[in-house]
Amino acid sequence: MREPAAVLELQFEHAAVFYRSTDEYLDAVLGFVAAGLEHADPVLVAVPSPKIGLLREHLDGADRVGFADMTELGANPARIIPEVAAFADAHRGRSVRYVGEPIWAARTAAEVCEATRHEALINLAFAGTAASILCPYDRRLAAGVIADAERTHPVLIQNGLALPSRAYPEAGLFPPGCDQPLPRPPGGAAALTYRHDLASVRAFATEHADRAGLPADRTRDLVIAVSELAANTWRHTDATGTLHVWAADGELLCQFHDSGQIRDPLAGRRRAAPGAVNGHGLWVVHQLCDLVELRAGSTGTTIRLHFRLRS
Repeated sequence: MREPAAVLELQFEHAAVFYRSTDEYLDAVLGFVAAGLEHADPVLVAVPSPKIGLLREHLDGADRVGFADMTELGANPARIIPEVAAFADAHRGRSVRYVGEPIWAARTAAEVCEATRHEALINLAFAGTAASILCPYDRRLAAGVIADAERTHPVLIQNGLALPSRAYPEAGLFPPGCDQPLPRPPGGAAALTYRHDLASVRAFATEHADRAGLPADRTRDLVIAVSELAANTWRHTDATGTLHVWAADGELLCQFHDSGQIRDPLAGRRRAAPGAVNGHGLWVVHQLCDLVELRAGSTGTTIRLHFRLRS
C-alpha cells in the first residue's frame, strides 16, 4: 500500500493536485483515500471510468469506497454538487472525503468552462462543513485549465504538502475567462418572443427539435426544460423573454434571455425541500439537459441548454 501523499485537515478543504504520470496520480489519490479510510471516514470517488478500475486495482479497502463515473455524473457539471451534498447528508455528523476529477482531455470548451465554474461554487456549497475534497488535474491539459484550477482551489498539494493557493481570491468567484456573457446566437438561429403563452414555446421547441433530428425521448425532455424556463420568465419578470434555437456541432441549442435576476449562485444545484412551492425549475432543467450554461448580470439572465443530437 502506498503511503499517503498528503493529509488534509478534518474540516472543509478543497485542494487541487497536479499530476503528469500514472504513478503521480496514484500517489495523490490513493494517499488521500487511504487517510480517510484510516479514520473510518466515508469516501466517494468520482473520476472518469478508466481510472475507477485503476484505483480499485491498487486500493486496499476498495469495497469501503463509493465510486462514480464522472463522465456520466459530471457530464453536466451542475449535477456534481447535489450528488456530493447527498453523500455528505447521508453521513451527517461525520467527516467525509470526496475525490472529484471534473475535467479531462475530451471535454468541450463549454464543458470545461462549466466544470471550472462548478469548482468555484464548491467553495460556497460546502463552506463550514467537514468535507475534504481533492481534485486531480492532468498537467497535460491546456495551461489555462491549470491556471484556473489554481484560482478555484484554496489549497494546492505540491510535493505531498498542502499549501494555500496564492491565486485563489475568495469563495464563489469565477475565473475571468469563465465569467463572460454567453455569445449571441448565430444569425440563422430561429427566434421566438414569448410572455404568457407557454404552449407556443413548447410547439416552437418541438418543431425545431424534430427538424434537427433530436430523438423523441430527448425532445420530451427538451419540452419540459423550455417550459420550466419560460414559466420562470412569466413568474419572475413583468416583461417578455426571447428564445433562440439552432443546431451546431452535433447539438441542439436553446438559449433563453429575460430580465430576471438570479442572485443565488447555487440556484439549481440544491434539491428543493419536499413540499416547497418554488425552487424546482432550474433543478429540473439541470437534470434533463446534457449541459446548461447560465449567466446572470445587470441586463438579466441568459441560459443556454445543450442537447446532443446523437448518443
